[in-house]
Amino acid sequence: MLNLRIAAASVNQTPMDWGGNRRRLISAIDEARAAGAQLVCLPELAVSGYGCEDMFFSVGVQQKALDELGELLPYTKGMAVAVGLPVFYESSLYNAAALIVDRKLAGIVCKQFLASDGIHYETRWFRPWPAGVVGQLGWRNVSIPVGDLLFDVGGVRIGFEICRDAWIAERPGGRLARRGADVILNPSASHFAFGKQAVRERFVLEGSRAFGVTYAYCNLLGNESGRSVYDGGVLMASGGRMVARGRLFSYSDVELTVADFDIHRNRQSRGQSFDSRTKVERPGESLQSVPFAWKDAGPSLVNHSSEPEPWEVGRDAKFEEFSRAVPLALFDYMRKSRTQGFVVSLSGGADSTAVALLVHLMVRRALREMTPAEFVDRLGAPRRLVIANGSLDTSDQDTVARAFTQALLTCVYQPTRNSTETTRNAARTVAEMIGAEFLEWDVDAQSEGYVQLVSRAIGRELTWEEDDIALQNIQARTRAPGAWLLANLRGALLLSTSNRSEAAVGYATMDGDTAGGLSPIAGIDKEFILAWLRWMEGNGPEDLPPVVGLGVVTSQRPTAELRPHGEDQTDEADLMPYVVLDAIERAAIRDKQMPAEVFTLIAAQFPEYDEKQIGEWVVRFFELWCRNQWKRERYAPSFHVDDENLDPKSWCRFPLLNSGFAEELAELKKRLGL
Repeated sequence: MLNLRIAAASVNQTPMDWGGNRRRLISAIDEARAAGAQLVCLPELAVSGYGCEDMFFSVGVQQKALDELGELLPYTKGMAVAVGLPVFYESSLYNAAALIVDRKLAGIVCKQFLASDGIHYETRWFRPWPAGVVGQLGWRNVSIPVGDLLFDVGGVRIGFEICRDAWIAERPGGRLARRGADVILNPSASHFAFGKQAVRERFVLEGSRAFGVTYAYCNLLGNESGRSVYDGGVLMASGGRMVARGRLFSYSDVELTVADFDIHRNRQSRGQSFDSRTKVERPGESLQSVPFAWKDAGPSLVNHSSEPEPWEVGRDAKFEEFSRAVPLALFDYMRKSRTQGFVVSLSGGADSTAVALLVHLMVRRALREMTPAEFVDRLGAPRRLVIANGSLDTSDQDTVARAFTQALLTCVYQPTRNSTETTRNAARTVAEMIGAEFLEWDVDAQSEGYVQLVSRAIGRELTWEEDDIALQNIQARTRAPGAWLLANLRGALLLSTSNRSEAAVGYATMDGDTAGGLSPIAGIDKEFILAWLRWMEGNGPEDLPPVVGLGVVTSQRPTAELRPHGEDQTDEADLMPYVVLDAIERAAIRDKQMPAEVFTLIAAQFPEYDEKQIGEWVVRFFELWCRNQWKRERYAPSFHVDDENLDPKSWCRFPLLNSGFAEELAELKKRLGL
C-alpha cells in the first residue's frame, strides 16, 4: 500500500503579473506542504497567465516565463509540483506543463489538442504537440526532455492531459494508462459556462475509471483577463469515484484541495480490468525516471465532500451559477482595473436592476469570505470605501454590506418627459433595497436642446410621425454624458445595461444604454434576466436571503420609455415576444439555420401564433440581425458566462457587410404572402 497525498489548487492569476503570479503559486505550494501533500497540480499557463493574447509572441514574455519557472524551484523541496507555462521549442510555441521534482526540472509536457472554438484562440499562438514525440530543450546549461512524456517519479508514474486533451475522443489518457500511469494530472484554464462543471466531472470520473488511475483536475479561478470567468472547482477521482471537490467561485487567491489515494489499489484495478488484447507499449525515451522518496501519507485524510453542493444540481442551478459567476467577475475586474467603484444608469427596468443587483451580490459574497478590512485591502482601498469602513461597527455584517454597497455603487435615474412615476419609484426602491447611493437628474432639457439645435439647422421641426427612431435615440444618448461625468469624478467604472436579446436585433442605442466600460449582462438573454429577478425576489441564492420588493420591477412590461405616454410603448410590441426572439436567435445564430429552416422550427415550437405572424418575426429578426453587427462590434467588453454568447470578440463572428439573407428572406416572404 502506498497512500499518496495529492493537492490541486485553483489560483487567481493575471496575465504578465510576474511577481503576483509567482507569490500566489508559492502560496499554493506552501499550503500544500503544510497539508502534508507531496504531489501538487497547479493550473494551465499559471506562470504567465492564460490570457496573454498576442503577447505570447513576445520573446521577452517567453523568456520571463522560463525565468519565473526557475524562481519556483527552491520552494519544491521534497515535493513534485506541476505548473503550466508557454514554452518555445525549435520553431514553435507550445502550451506546456512543467514537472518540478525536489527543486529540479524533470521535464516539460506539451499540450496535444488545442482549444480553438469561440472564446478560445490557442491555435493562433500555440502548436499542437504530436503524440509519441520527445525532444530536448536547453535550459540553464542542462538538457530538459520536452514533449509527450510520462514520468516515473520514485516508482509512481505520472502523466498529463492538459485541459482540452481530456475533452476529445482520442484523449492521451488511454496511451498513458497503457504505459502504466498511476496518476494523471490535468492543469486547466477552462472558462466558466452554464452547466459546464457537470461535463468536467464526467471526463474526470470516466478517466479515472477507464484508465484505472488517480485523476486530478485543477482550474484557474476568477476573472483572469477581462472576459473569461474561471470557476475553479478542483476535481479529484480514483477508480470511477469522486474523492474530492474544490470550492467553486471562491474569492480567495488560492483555493487548495487535498486528498489521499492508494496507488497500489489503482494498479490492482488496472490489472484486473484491462482487455486481454492490450499490447505492451515501449515508452522508450518518453519515460523519464526521476529518483524521489515518497512518504506514505499514513491514515487517510478526511477528504472534501465528494458530492456536489445542492445548489449545483438543483432546479435553480443556472440561477445560482449566474449569481456567483458575474459577481466574482465584477470583483476581480474592479480590483484588477484599479477603479474606485461602479456607476449604473438605473432606469427602473429589468436590465439596469439586474446589473445593480449583481454588484450587491458581489459585496455580499465577498464579505462572506473575508473581513471588512480584507475586503477594503483586496480592492486596493478605494477612498469612499476606506471612509465608509472607518466609521462602521463591523460586527453587523448587514450594516457593513449596505455601507460598502453605497460606497462602491452609485445609481442615477435620468428621466425625460416620457418617463413615468412607475420607473422613478422602481429605481429609487431598488437602490434603497440594496443600499446603493441614489441620484436623480432630469435630462429633458438637454434632449430637447439637441432636437431644437438640429431642427433649426435642417430647417424643419422634427416630429414623431417622421423621426420616431431619431427622437427616441437622442433621449437615450443624452443620458450618457452625465453618467460618464459622474463615473469620471468618482474614478469609477460605468456599467452598461444592454442584454443579449437586444444585441441580437440592435434594440439598443449606441452611446446611449450601451455606454459604459463594461457590460455585465450583454451575454444574457432577456427572458433569463426577467426570470432571474423573479427568482431573486421569491427564492434567492442558497446562501443569501431573497431581495424582497423587486415586484416594483418585475410587475412592469419591459419598455424603453422613449415615446410619448399615449403610445404605450413596450419592447415586445416594438420587436416580438422575447421568448420567441430568443428561440429564433438560438436557431439562427447558435444552430446556424437558414431563414426557411428557422421558420419551420419556430412555427412548430409556438403553435399558438399564426404562421404568417411567425414568418414576420423571423424576417424581422434576420433583417435586424444583419444590419446591426456594427453595434455588437462596439459593445463594451462583456463576461462570457453562456456558450450562446453573441460577442464577436469572443464567440460569435459575423461579417459587418453581408447580403442580409436577401434571397432567402425574399423566398420566405413569397411563400407566406408577406
